[in-house]
Amino acid sequence: MKGRIRQPDPSVALYLCLFLVAIFTFAACDVERRKSDAELGLTPQQAAGRQVFDQECARCHEPYSSRDKKGPSLQGIFKKQFMAKSGLPANDDRAGDIIRTGRGNMPGYSQKLSAQEIADVLAYLHTL
Repeated sequence: MKGRIRQPDPSVALYLCLFLVAIFTFAACDVERRKSDAELGLTPQQAAGRQVFDQECARCHEPYSSRDKKGPSLQGIFKKQFMAKSGLPANDDRAGDIIRTGRGNMPGYSQKLSAQEIADVLAYLHTL
């Protein structure tokens, strides 16, 4: 009949809902609950460094994943002899220099972070 609106098949809506649930379920599998400072066994200095990292570094660097963001992942940064992207020695002096003065697309933080905050971040990076 002309002019009649056809009702959608309810099974299509059901399949669409199931599809969306499956996508959200599988996407959530990659997300891990954030561990507390105590669960990670952080010292007060490392916990302070984690807080600074969360405020200043996490927007560009992953701490517990090997995925790169805008900047390289920092997971295991001090577990290797050299830093992955720069090839510089993986030690407090070099990493501290990069935090203070910047490198490549990373800005320097010497005007934003105190020497103690930078030391705290370095202590935290050793836990990754």
